[in-house]
Formats: sequence, structure tokens, C-alpha cells
Amino acid sequence: MRTKSLKKNKINVVTLGCSKNVYDSEVLMGQLKASGKEVAHEEEGNIVVINTCGFINNAKEESINTILDFMQKKEDGEVDKVFVTGCLSERYKPDLQKEIPNVDQYFGTTELPGLLKALGADYKHELIGERLTTTPKNYAYFKIAEGCDRPCSFCAIPIMRGKHKSTPIETLVIEAEKLAAKGVKELILIAQDLTYYGLDLYKKRNLAELLENLVKVEGIEWIRLHYAFPTGFPMDVLEVMKREPKICNYLDIPLQHISDDILKSMRRGTTKEKTTKLLKAFREAVPEMTIRTTLIVGYPGETEENFQELKQWVANMRFERLGCFTYSHEENTHAYNLEDNVPEDIKQDRANQIMEIQSQISWELNQAKIGQTLKVVIDRKEGNYFVGRTEFDSPDVDNEVLIDASKTYLKTGEFTTVTITDAADFDLYGEVAVIN
Repeated sequence: MRTKSLKKNKINVVTLGCSKNVYDSEVLMGQLKASGKEVAHEEEGNIVVINTCGFINNAKEESINTILDFMQKKEDGEVDKVFVTGCLSERYKPDLQKEIPNVDQYFGTTELPGLLKALGADYKHELIGERLTTTPKNYAYFKIAEGCDRPCSFCAIPIMRGKHKSTPIETLVIEAEKLAAKGVKELILIAQDLTYYGLDLYKKRNLAELLENLVKVEGIEWIRLHYAFPTGFPMDVLEVMKREPKICNYLDIPLQHISDDILKSMRRGTTKEKTTKLLKAFREAVPEMTIRTTLIVGYPGETEENFQELKQWVANMRFERLGCFTYSHEENTHAYNLEDNVPEDIKQDRANQIMEIQSQISWELNQAKIGQTLKVVIDRKEGNYFVGRTEFDSPDVDNEVLIDASKTYLKTGEFTTVTITDAADFDLYGEVAVIN
């Protein structure tokens, strides 16, 4: 017979999925701590909150397997309670309640007060910007808006996150100041769509004004832009990027495809000609800019001809950073009405071909950096190397700079100047520069 332990409750928050989920978990943990709760991120705890992802099949599988793992632990008496929140829970709550009924409670993406109440905590409105960050101390994800108004055919985000809702500039400045006071030096701006920022609040695309305000925050040295949508991109952002040294010469802009037929079916609101023109305008305005994009292959109806067009375009555009995903057929999306007619092995082969072209491009661009001296932030020590990044690289997804730890001692979270001595496909090797 299982006896209830008298130990103090410790809440373990487990985060799955994207950086938006990381941010949400950090807000949850900040609220719990403010209510006097003992909280940990992906450690031990007798109460577990799983913040799930429901975006594509692989992510859904990972979320379900994680829930099942913790349900087994609950059965074995290793944990007392399991709560599930996040996108999977928002999207499939009735199914989950039926299939995995032993979960103590399910919550959607907008039910933070209810989740806190179930955990014996109060939701405190006054905690603007108070988060327990889970990233290395030098950077933090910085969510400027929630939800999305775009009609992309393949995407389930509006189902899970609702309509676009910008956070006011003054609220974001307070949050940035609080992060800077804790030693955060880099803000990674995230949203489902940065391009749309401000339209709901200020009746205009207002990302540039937000950046003008964030650069004034003392202690913040880098501001990085993630997830900008190509259609309606506010070009005044480029002027601020060029003028303000704190804004990294970096833009993450998921383009998904380039064939006009596929773009039309995807409901992206753009064409090959417009997209190519936009990228050319970026390069002209900020020649030193690194552009990161993501593509989808194997979308319903993607022919060999469509794919070859995409391949050729990737080779011509020479993106500094690129990721490629295989199409995932998601129910309740517009594309779900189409036949998912590209076989899985062909999808995978197409993704591999794109990444092969990209790794060659990346290698060539990296070779050109040998001999250059760059500002680098040190994220961590791993094995015999200190691992850092330049302003052209985002954590977890981009290139890293490796510095031999036996030759130099560096502090994590600090900036240093590094001369690049060697380069591989996706990594740079360097030595701390001697400044005369």
C-alpha cells in the first residue's frame, strides 16, 4: 500500500517544443515562485507540469510519450500529481481526457490562472516581466506577441494560440529592464509573427518603434529578431538595424517554399518574384545581414518540377542559415483537405538534398571567415572547448564558435573578441584575439 509522503511539494516544469513554450514555462515558474512554491525546470519533483507542443506529428508524439512516461511514474509512486498544459492540450483536450484520463488536469494555452490555482498558487497581475529564466544567464527569449492572424494552409498555430495580440511597448520595456538587471545581455525577440507587431494596438506595424525603445535599455547588448513573416515586412526595421549597433545583423524569416503554385496553395500571400525582390532589398539595405530561413518539402501536390525549382533557388540565394522540414498533415488546417500525396521517403530525400546544398554553402561562407576577428558571446563550456556565438548566430539552431579551453580561460556569459582560425560546415574555430 502506498503511503503519502510528508515531504514538501516540489513542482517540476517540463518544457517541450519551441522557444515560445520556453517563455511560457518561465512565466509559470515565476508566478509559482512568487506564491512561495518550490519549483524546478526538468529536475526532480513530486508534482509535474508538462508544457506540451502540438505543432507537427513528431512533436505531438514526443508530447504524448512524455505524458505516458510521467503517468507510469505516478503509478509507480515516484510522482504524486501530473498536470498537462500547452499546445497539445489546447488542441486535443477532449481526446486526451478520454485516452489518458489519469492526468490530474489538462489546461490550454490561455488558462494560466486556472493552472496556478490547481497548483495552489495565485495569479499575480503585477508580475510584469517576472520570469524564472531557464536559458543560460546571458540570453533570454523575449515574446512580444501571442497568436497569429495569417491564413497559412499547413499551420495549426492559430487553432492553438488564437488571434494575434501584441504586448504594449511600455510593458516590454519593463520586462527588458528586469531581465537586464538579472544579467541578461541578449534578447531574442519571438512571436508567431514579428512582422505583424503593433497592428492591433497601434494600427500600424510598429516593430521599428519597439526596437528604438529596447536599445535604450542599459545592459542589453544584443537584440535578435526571430520569426518575421515576409508579407508586409516593415522595411523601417532595416534602417534601425543599420543604425543601432545593439540590433544584431540577423533576421529569421521563414519562407517555406518558392514555387508560385505551392506558395498559392500554402496561402502565403506572396510569389517567387516578390520574395526574391524582398531578399534583395534586405541585402542592399544591410549588406552584412545574416538571413535564416526555413523551408517545407513534400507539401501536397509538390511535383519534382516544383522541388527542382526550390533546389535551384536555394543554390542561387546562398542563405547564411537554413533549416528544412518535411510536411506534416495536420487536421483542422486548410491543407488537410488536400491529399497528402508525397510519400514519406521522398519527403525525407528532398529534405536531405536541400540540406546537402546548404551545408556546402555554409562551408564556403565559413571558409571566408577564416582570419576575421569577431565579437563572440560565450554560452557554455563543453568538453575541451568554450562554446560561443557571433551576432550572426542564434542559440541551438545556428553555427557555434569553438575556442580551445586548455589555452584560454573564458567566463560564460561574457563577450570576447575571437580571431577565426579554422572552419567546418556549421562550426568555426578560433583563438582569443590579442588586442595591441
